[in-house]
Amino acid sequence: MASDGDGDRDGGAGRARPKRTDARRNEKTLLEAAAAIFVTAGVDAPVRDIAARAGVGTGTIYRHFPTRADLIIAVYRHQVEACAEAGPALLATSETPHAALGQWINLFVDFLVTKHGLAGVLQSDSAGFDTLHAYFLDRLVPVCSELLQAAADAGEIRSDLDAYALMRGVGNLCIGADSDPRYDARRLVELLVAGLRRPR
Repeated sequence: MASDGDGDRDGGAGRARPKRTDARRNEKTLLEAAAAIFVTAGVDAPVRDIAARAGVGTGTIYRHFPTRADLIIAVYRHQVEACAEAGPALLATSETPHAALGQWINLFVDFLVTKHGLAGVLQSDSAGFDTLHAYFLDRLVPVCSELLQAAADAGEIRSDLDAYALMRGVGNLCIGADSDPRYDARRLVELLVAGLRRPR
């Protein structure tokens, strides 16, 4: 990806210096704005809409992300990291582990909605897509496992639930949500999570 001007060159060594704190903060703002727009309008949403939400000009987005594929992949990675970091935080702050699991699954659904356009963007780069998918599994399956284990230890859900299977199930429920306005994937996912609870 081309330099956006935020990382100066390191003299004769030719290595890019780490981005300054303000540059990282600006990039995070852009990624969060893009993710929010992608969730509601899809990955083909106009760049001007993302720029408006982030409070910057479109040129700023192109300096950070020269192509739409660059932006979508960066949003994908940003959301994976946000989901991964949210799991432990939700366990620490939610009323119950099951509540933490439900909130985390909601974040995961947001991620899946954004992810729908990724395959199309990377259709000519299957190796790149496979690498991102492996990264997604490596980061998120352990987090989901931790949430399930905490809820099982609390006696809220069964102890034989598999994180990968649950994530696949949630993913399958989200298929078609973007093509049928009557299909409420979030409601179905909510029912799925509620159904994990052990009867009182």
